[in-house]
Amino acid sequence: MKSFFKALLGGLVLLVTGGILAMAGGAYWGYKKFIKPNNLKKSVIITIPRGANIGGVADSLYYEGVIDSPLIFKIAGRLTRQDNKIKAGEYEFAPHISMKEVLDKLEEGKTYSRQITIREGLTNYEILALLNASNDLKKTNIDMLGEGRYLPETYSYSLGESNADILSRMSIAMDKVLDKAWERRADNLPIKTKKEALILASIIEKETAIPSERKRVAGVFINRLRKGMLLQTDPTVIYALTKGKHENDGQGPLGRRLLKKDLEYDSPYNTYKYAGLPPTPICNPGKASIEAALNPEEHEYIYFVADGSGGHAFAKTLSEHNANVAKWRKIRSGR
Repeated sequence: MKSFFKALLGGLVLLVTGGILAMAGGAYWGYKKFIKPNNLKKSVIITIPRGANIGGVADSLYYEGVIDSPLIFKIAGRLTRQDNKIKAGEYEFAPHISMKEVLDKLEEGKTYSRQITIREGLTNYEILALLNASNDLKKTNIDMLGEGRYLPETYSYSLGESNADILSRMSIAMDKVLDKAWERRADNLPIKTKKEALILASIIEKETAIPSERKRVAGVFINRLRKGMLLQTDPTVIYALTKGKHENDGQGPLGRRLLKKDLEYDSPYNTYKYAGLPPTPICNPGKASIEAALNPEEHEYIYFVADGSGGHAFAKTLSEHNANVAKWRKIRSGR
C-alpha cells in the first residue's frame, strides 16, 4: 500500500512539474513572440478610434500585418495593464516593429505626425488656398484675421484636424514671435506699434530672400522713414493691384513685369504715391524679417536695386543708385 501511495505521489509530482515546465515553456515561447520583429515590408498607418478595446485593436493590427498573434497581444496587454491605456489616434507602424513596441507606442500615444509647410511671404489668400489644397485637412468656412497675422512655418497636425486648426496655431505663433521681437527692439526707431513692425517686416520679406540682406534692407527703409522719403517699394504696388490674391502661374503675382504706369495706381498701398507705411502688411513675414524690422542694420544707405546675382546693390546717394540701376538694366536686357 505504501508503495502505491509513493508511486502515486511521485506521479503527481511529475505531472505538476511537467505542467509547470509546460507553462514555463509556453510563457517563454509567448514572450519570444511578443518581442519578435514583424514581417511587414512597408510602413502601415492605422487609426485607433476612441473607446476601442484591446480585442478590436488586436484584430485591426493583425488584419494589417502589424502583429501575428492577436491572442498574445491581448494577453500581454492585460498582464502589463496596458490594455486600458491605449490612446486613440492615427499611428504609423514601421517594418520589423515588435508587438511589445506596438503596445508601448499605443500607450504613449505616439501618433503619426502629418506636416504642412507655409513658406514666408505668402498672403492670407495664398495660405488659405494652400491649406485647402491638402487632402488631409478638413475644410471649414472661416474668417481669417488681417493680412500678416499668421507665422510661416512647418506645422504638424493629425488626421481629422482642419484648416482652422492650423490657422489658429499660426496666429498664436505669430503673436509670440512678434511680442518677443518687440521686447528686444532697437531704440529710437520710427516704428511706434507692433502693427507697424509687422507692416515693415512684410515689405522686407517681399524685397529680399537673402538672409544676410534682411537687416540691411530694413535699415534702408528705416532711413527713408526718418527722412520722410517715399518708401518706393514695388511689392506694395503689386499688393495694391492684386489685394494679395495672387494667381501665380510661374510668371509672378501679376503674371507680368511691373510697368511704369502701375506706379501711378492710386492706392494707400502704393508707396510711390503715399509717404510712410501702407495701412496693413502686404504678406505674412517670417521670424527673421520681423527681427530685422525691429533691429535693422545701422548705415547711411537710402537706395537699393537688384544686382543680377540674386542680391542687391546699395547706395547712399541718388547718383550712385542711378549707376547701379543702369548696371541692372544692362544685365536684365542681356547686353
